[in-house]
Amino acid sequence: MVGGLFMNMRQNLNFWRNNIYINDNVLQMAHEFDVQKVVSCLSTCIFPDKTTYPIDETMIHNGPPHESNFGYSYAKRMIDVHNRAYFEQHGRRYTAVIPTNVFGPHDNFNIEDGHVLPGLIHKTYKAQREETALQVWGSGRPRRQFIYSLDLARLFLWVLREYNEVEPIILSVGEEDEVSIKEAAEAVVEALGFKGEVVYDTNKADGQFKKTASNAKLCKYLPDFNFTPFRTAIKETCDWFVANYDNARK
Repeated sequence: MVGGLFMNMRQNLNFWRNNIYINDNVLQMAHEFDVQKVVSCLSTCIFPDKTTYPIDETMIHNGPPHESNFGYSYAKRMIDVHNRAYFEQHGRRYTAVIPTNVFGPHDNFNIEDGHVLPGLIHKTYKAQREETALQVWGSGRPRRQFIYSLDLARLFLWVLREYNEVEPIILSVGEEDEVSIKEAAEAVVEALGFKGEVVYDTNKADGQFKKTASNAKLCKYLPDFNFTPFRTAIKETCDWFVANYDNARK
């Protein structure tokens, strides 16, 4: 069960219970049916809110997550505990990856409950069609690392085939590729050719200011991996959304 900032704030209990049930069901069934490899997906929001940066794989359990999404964050952290327990008791090589903010074609473009980039793409598209101002929720100051879904898919296949640690691995662009929400909004505006006014609604919550993650461990394994440039990936995602507007999840 996943959603954007405002859905998390409304439903912390649901995020906790549903994801804990999913964790236990999937991993226990994999064990009972003798599945040799399971790759689960965590999130950078599981890391402690009060921490030093960049965060890395050793810091997952070092303190409470941000209060806005504690239900989801704690539930996803438990996959790491679950994986270690299956390895210690049964020798299972179940592991987890930690992507940063994912976006791309076929995303959930719901404005209320989707993640920040697909939500921005849909809002910009609507503002363009309706000739209204684009309202970006929050100040635009928080910073995020975004990973294109097609890049993440390539990395998932590598993890499935080649990565044999039980300990998690962060799948992310480098720290130098972190952008502000304002910069992300500007990239969407450019990709869609939006010419209207852009307004930042500071009455809306910003959420966690930053979650800067280190991809040093990934780079040790794959030093030559090439990520799709951010603006190229934004343009491809926007083009897909426009071409598939009637059928896109929104």
